[in-house]
Amino acid sequence: MMNTVSLLFCALSGLEIGLIVATALALLIGAVAGYLINWMISKQRIGDAKQRANTILQDAINEGTQIRKEARLESKEKIYKERVEFDKEVKERRNELQRSELRLQQKEETLDKKGEILDQKTEAIEKTKDELRAANERIQVKGEEVSRAHERMLEEIERAAKLTKEEAKAQLIEKIEEDAKRDAAKLVREIDAKAKEDADKKAREIVSLAVQRCAVDHSAEITVSVVNLPGDEMKGRIIGREGRNIRALENATGIDLIIDDTPEAVVLSGFDPVRREIARITLEKLISDGRIHPARIEETVEKTRREVDALIKEAGESAMFEAGVFNLHGDLVKLLGRLRYRTSYGQNVLRHSIEVSHLAGMMAAELGADVNLAKRAGLLHDIGKAVDHEVEGTHITIGVDLAKKYKENKDVVHCIAAHHNDIEPTTIEAVLVQCADAISGSRPGARRESLDNYIKRLEKLEEIANSHEGVEKSFAIQAGREVRILVKPEVVDDAATVFLAKEIAKQIESEMEYPGQIKVSVIRETRSVDYAK
Repeated sequence: MMNTVSLLFCALSGLEIGLIVATALALLIGAVAGYLINWMISKQRIGDAKQRANTILQDAINEGTQIRKEARLESKEKIYKERVEFDKEVKERRNELQRSELRLQQKEETLDKKGEILDQKTEAIEKTKDELRAANERIQVKGEEVSRAHERMLEEIERAAKLTKEEAKAQLIEKIEEDAKRDAAKLVREIDAKAKEDADKKAREIVSLAVQRCAVDHSAEITVSVVNLPGDEMKGRIIGREGRNIRALENATGIDLIIDDTPEAVVLSGFDPVRREIARITLEKLISDGRIHPARIEETVEKTRREVDALIKEAGESAMFEAGVFNLHGDLVKLLGRLRYRTSYGQNVLRHSIEVSHLAGMMAAELGADVNLAKRAGLLHDIGKAVDHEVEGTHITIGVDLAKKYKENKDVVHCIAAHHNDIEPTTIEAVLVQCADAISGSRPGARRESLDNYIKRLEKLEEIANSHEGVEKSFAIQAGREVRILVKPEVVDDAATVFLAKEIAKQIESEMEYPGQIKVSVIRETRSVDYAK
């Protein structure tokens, strides 16, 4: 049994071993076959890779060769361009040097010619000097001969005329003086006519242009203000019990209230225009509010005073910007605003100052002068009128002091000081401010004066004209802007009329005050009358 099992086991073991061996061989053959296949595939891939690498390498070599060719061509082209530009620049410089050499050569030739001419002129001058010396010697000899002949002639004249040398000289001097006066008057007339013809034409152009470009309104203001009332019963409320309200208002404002029979109106009278404006606004507010008593009056006056101060500053700034003048001191701006409530012959001084600034600036631009200086001086020329009722002195002196106090330019100070000829103007801007001031003040409708003053001015003009010898009649015309004088032809000749006109004009300037200018016309007329019978 054991043997059988052993044999069976052996048989089975042999079979398994055979299978294992066969399997191992099969695996070995498969592995070898797979390795061979992989080796062949790898070899094929390596070959393909080498072929692709060779292709890429060849392409890179070809591309590099192409790039080198292109770079070489570009460098050659660049070198060629630079060489062309260099050659062109060298050629231009060579041409410029040639031209410079040619100019230098021409200048040398010119200098040589000038030197030759100068030598010739020097020789001619020396020759002329010699001739002049010889001529002087001859003149001296002739002069001595003439002197001797002159002495002999004087002796003969004295014997013939029975006059001494001194007497004849006096008569001759008198005759020459008369002739000289006549010739001088004629020359003065010709010179004046020529100067007026040229200067008047240019001046008319400049002034007319300035006036045309600057047209402003003028308000006619007086020293009283009128406040309208809603009814006459309001007058009693304004007066108050035993007059306490009107006294409180007058004490607080410094303005007189005139309550008379004028229906529905109260008149405010006062010299200070700012105080008068404060009183007017205060009274209008009290009437509108209805509460009128001393405490309310004082409170309203104080509030109104602050409002008016703000309005004054605003008016000054507005004027400054309208005139185109900047960088004024703050206090000067406030003083400028006060001119809004100041009048001169009915003309508002602030509007007048703005107009003078515009006119002076326009004329300065036409003449090529300093426009900013002319406008600034024109705006500030009457600044003294803002406080002339509070400070001692004329408005010119006050204005000069204010301008110096607030560090204004010395030229502006000079224009202010000279605008009424208190001092002689030394700059063209000062003269332009004078002209602009006269234009603004003398234009029709700008100012007004009382009838009595107007008549007195006309009478004074005729009185001055009639006071001169030889004047027959005189007439003040054109509202006192011209005086025409008729002279006696047997007393005053044509030459003397020139001097007479100048003398009368100077007397008018020294003895009268007037806006603008006055024309003096002297007329000499000779009439011959006969009758046919």
